[in-house]
Amino acid sequence: QVQLVESGGGLVQAGGSLRLSCAASGRTFSSAAMGWFRQAPGKDREFVAARGWGGSRTLYADSVKGRFTISADNAENMVYLQMNSLKPEDTAVYYCAAGRAYIRVVFTTTTGYPYWGQGTQVTVSS
Repeated sequence: QVQLVESGGGLVQAGGSLRLSCAASGRTFSSAAMGWFRQAPGKDREFVAARGWGGSRTLYADSVKGRFTISADNAENMVYLQMNSLKPEDTAVYYCAAGRAYIRVVFTTTTGYPYWGQGTQVTVSS
């Protein structure tokens, strides 16, 4: 059974940093795209960052480009999202997502990811 578990969320002041972690189990995700999405209250879930199979490509939403970095430790089946220079508008529940194996397309939409974690809350105070 595929399972994704996020951790690392919390409360931080504007300008601060957090690192989110996603532990994957049930299969090896080094051969799949991995993504981070977020959902603020009353809003749709939106794309944040994604990393292609084997790190071949990384994509970021314009709103986080230059501040957030997605990375992975394939040996440990972990994916990370380093978030720097956080802003109040970054406040949301952040979700880790995994794509289908051996699909090289890096999706920026939720439909490209069949596997999801339960989410971790990030709150940025002004």
